[in-house]
Amino acid sequence: MIYDLVLRSATVHGHGVTDLAVHNGHIAAIGPGLSGRVWSDLSGLVITPGLVDLHTHVGPGYWGIDPDPIAWHTGVTTWVDAGSAGAYTLSGLRRVADAAAVRVPALLNISAVGLAGRTGESRDLANCDVALAIDTIQANRDLIRGVKVRIDRETVGDNGVEPLRRGLAAASACDVPVMVHIGAAPPAVSSVLELLRPGDIVTHCASGIAAPLGDAASEAYERGVLFDIGHGSGGFAFDVAEGQLGAGLRAYTISTDLHARSLHGPVFDLPTTLMKLVAIGLPLPDAIDAATVHPARALGLPGGVIEVGAPADLAVFRVEEGSFEVVDAHRQVRHAPLRLINKATYVGGTLLPPRLPAPPPSWIPLTEAQRAALTRRDNDIRTLLSAPLVGAEDLAEQFPRSS
Repeated sequence: MIYDLVLRSATVHGHGVTDLAVHNGHIAAIGPGLSGRVWSDLSGLVITPGLVDLHTHVGPGYWGIDPDPIAWHTGVTTWVDAGSAGAYTLSGLRRVADAAAVRVPALLNISAVGLAGRTGESRDLANCDVALAIDTIQANRDLIRGVKVRIDRETVGDNGVEPLRRGLAAASACDVPVMVHIGAAPPAVSSVLELLRPGDIVTHCASGIAAPLGDAASEAYERGVLFDIGHGSGGFAFDVAEGQLGAGLRAYTISTDLHARSLHGPVFDLPTTLMKLVAIGLPLPDAIDAATVHPARALGLPGGVIEVGAPADLAVFRVEEGSFEVVDAHRQVRHAPLRLINKATYVGGTLLPPRLPAPPPSWIPLTEAQRAALTRRDNDIRTLLSAPLVGAEDLAEQFPRSS
């Protein structure tokens, strides 16, 4: 059979060095000697499932970013929007999802106002309407895969864990998981963890602020609560992650919490976040699983695997060995022994084209160094695109003169 696309001679995650064929948007065959209408020799490169980022913010509002300009050079094909939208604002997120080249499933914020602002969405319990959340999930099953609740003192005010109880009630009625954000107390992280059910997700699991270590964390882990990195601008600390690894509390999923305040640092992107876990001892294949098959299973999403019949969501990387500095949310530094450099990203077998990112919104705080780096990048891109692509010797005379 002649397939639509064949990627040849790559190291395919879970399959060794082989060919991979795509037909009608799905993986059609894996093995040597495949033939395609279009083919690419990827010798020396690695093919993984398209990365599945379990915690991002791509919906409209304070935190949102456009996923496509980041996806094409990072290999992230599924961007789970984690609570940007509530019942009142879901239509805006749906427009984003419909327009995106990548896949954008969502977790519905238990607060109907979502994340239009920086924080405080659950201080008024009237916004945390269980019946409304249930109705919204039931009417949008194609988009919504779970419920998101943020629990920290700024978000909930004097309401403690009541927004979480309401989120759990809505999730239970709809048979979906809850993802809960943990941060600065009150309420105490132990009072949050004790409410979670098997299959629920605690994000910012290695937070240096919440520091979920000890009996409550161990009991939740043993009960089947899923630990998710959710790096963000303040949700990941190397020392806490190292303590959890030492205690046997390995994160089930590695996600970025990529948003307008973390995109330009300290997160940068999902491949960089994977390297941060590799830097503290997680084997690379396990890190890849934590950003592909595990998040797909956690939410019942398609993809996340390389097998015949799966969507052809694929990421191609070069693995560069060395010693690479990586930094957490508190400017602690470690060194990774390798890094992943994306060479191509496919969604449903379609190669994502290059896209330039928009500048950060005016309300996003950046250091002078970050602003200077963004200006340099803009100037470098402008210079690159301003130069003629090739010289006269590399052109064809498309319309020759008649003799």
